[in-house]
Order: sequence, then C-alpha cells, then structure tokens
Amino acid sequence: MSNKLLVLQSDFGLVDGAVAAMTGVALQEDPTLIVHNLTHEITPYNIFEASYRLFQTVEYWPEGTTFVSVVDPGVGSARKSVVALTNKGQYIVTPDNGTLSFIKKHIGIKAVREISEVANRRNNTELSYTFHGRDVYAFTGAKLASNHITFAEVGPKLAVEDIIELPVVETVIEENFVRGAVDILDVRFGSLWTSITRDEFYSLKPVFGERFEITIYNNDMLVYQNQVVYGKSFADVRIGQPIIYINSLYRVGLAINQGSFAKAYNVGVGSNWHIEIRKMA
Repeated sequence: MSNKLLVLQSDFGLVDGAVAAMTGVALQEDPTLIVHNLTHEITPYNIFEASYRLFQTVEYWPEGTTFVSVVDPGVGSARKSVVALTNKGQYIVTPDNGTLSFIKKHIGIKAVREISEVANRRNNTELSYTFHGRDVYAFTGAKLASNHITFAEVGPKLAVEDIIELPVVETVIEENFVRGAVDILDVRFGSLWTSITRDEFYSLKPVFGERFEITIYNNDMLVYQNQVVYGKSFADVRIGQPIIYINSLYRVGLAINQGSFAKAYNVGVGSNWHIEIRKMA
C-alpha cells in the first residue's frame, strides 16, 4: 500500500515549467500528497545516470513510497510505460528503457506492470505525444501514491526478466589488480564513483595508508596514471592530493581533497572509461 509520498526525477531541469506541471498534476489528483524531488539535473537522455540515481536513493525511503523517473529519449515510440514494485516495497513509475537496471540488479524487483494508458492517462491528453512525464507518469504515480488505484490496477503484469536492462561492465579481479568502469560522478565535488565494489577491492587486502597504482583509460587512451593513497576519508591526504576511498554505496571512489578529480584530469563516465587499481609490489 502506498504512503502518500511521491518522489520525482527527470532530465528536465528547473528552467521552465515542466517539473512544476508534473507536480501540479500530482496535487490535482490528491492535494494531500507530499511531493519531493530526487533530482531534475540528470544529463539529458542519460538513462544510465537515471538508473544509478534511483539505486543511490530508493532504498533509503519508506516502504510504500512512489518514485516517478522520466528520462525518456524514446517518448512517443513503442517503448512500454511501467510500474515496478521493488523487493523493499517501493513503486517506480518509468519508461521501460533501462532505467530499472540498477534497481533490478542491486535491490531487486518483485513485479512489473505495464501502465494501461486507457485507464491511467490524464483526460484530453491523447493527442499529446511528447510529455508523458506529465500526462502518464506523474498522473499514474499520483494515483498510486494516493491509493486511488492499486498496483494491480496499473495494468497488465509483465515478466520481471523481460524488462530492458543496460549493459554493465563486469569487474575483472586478478591476483594483484582489479579493473572496472567509472560509472558516475559525485557531481558537485567531481569525485569518480566506480563500478568496483568494496568486496571486489578488498580482494587486494588493502590497508589504510597503502598506495595503489591507479590507471584510467578512455577506451584504449591512457588518461591518468599515478600512485594514490587508500584512506577512510578525504582528510587522510593533504588538500589537493588524490585519494581512493569507499563511498556511501560501498563502491570505490577516487577524489581530490577539496578539488574535482573529474575536472583536473578531464575524466568522463560510462562503459568506455576503465579504471584499474593495482597493488604495488
């Protein structure tokens, strides 16, 4: 059962009325809903980033919370609109375009239903093909969050194994190094968040204060190589010095104390950005 909490995410930004329109549609459905914003600063069209931000956030919200995530470069196409029920009892309203990838892999999905747009679309919007965030997702999310519909009334059930998933970079673990990808940035501070989990990194038996050789490639081009200290937190190194650490999602992070690693070395994110952590001899 939903709990009247509705959390919105998109790549719309706040420079125009798109997010306010979504919020207004939700409050028209139920003025007592409590509407929060996860972020509306997802890089335009970046489904991977949308998926990651949900994973970063969803499990810290109470059971019954409804999330609406609209990063939808395929709007108006044949892609499905769905609601997923997580293993922890939250609902996620989103296009079936890969946005659910990290939730499925790391939190788990109990069930998925396709949104029936006959029943769960705002009236008189049938000829609007480019703002499903307002007309379908915010509307359906608000109906679900306010318990005006049940999960079963969203639409027909889909097989969880059939939802679209984004390709992932598998971690390579060998005797003296691990290799993964730079998944995403801690945007405001420019730290790199990698795909390498704490447990994978700990196969190297690291000790705080130990140095590791860090190598970053963009495809096959060497972008960065240096010896970097492993620490608990940024203050374990001098201001301006790099550090590897375990971030709040139990992934390996790479940062500069009071600086932006991404800007300093022009490092991007995605499956073409590889990072290797090698134990020093």
